[in-house]
Amino acid sequence: SVDSDPLPLGNTLFPGLVEAVFDLERSLSETSLDCAVADGVLLAGTQADYSKRPASSHCAINCNAEFTPHVDSGRGAGQSLSTIVGLGDYFGGEIAVEATIYDIRYRPVEFDGWKLRHWTLPFEGERFSLVWFTPEVKGS
Repeated sequence: SVDSDPLPLGNTLFPGLVEAVFDLERSLSETSLDCAVADGVLLAGTQADYSKRPASSHCAINCNAEFTPHVDSGRGAGQSLSTIVGLGDYFGGEIAVEATIYDIRYRPVEFDGWKLRHWTLPFEGERFSLVWFTPEVKGS
């Protein structure tokens, strides 16, 4: 965790959920992930050695969110890669990263959201996505 960055109120209100979310991230570190990166950073379809990725300090939990094309603002604090996984009973809802489509439903994908344009494809049903990341600490 990033000590000088205040934690979201939800961390205090829902400690069991926070523990489960970061336990899931640790479990994912024991598997290989699809990587989505352009311009020679990583090749789409390659497998990440997730065990070398530092633990994230934050996780965004989205419910039925359909994001338009964007890049994330800021920079990761020594961690430029984010990991996303989709959960729920839905059809569609893949993530596009620089026009390459990834099915994230129960299949995590790692990508550099600060450099690569990404968005959600249309979906039907109930879709949750979890995105682990470490934001830049102001003043660092």
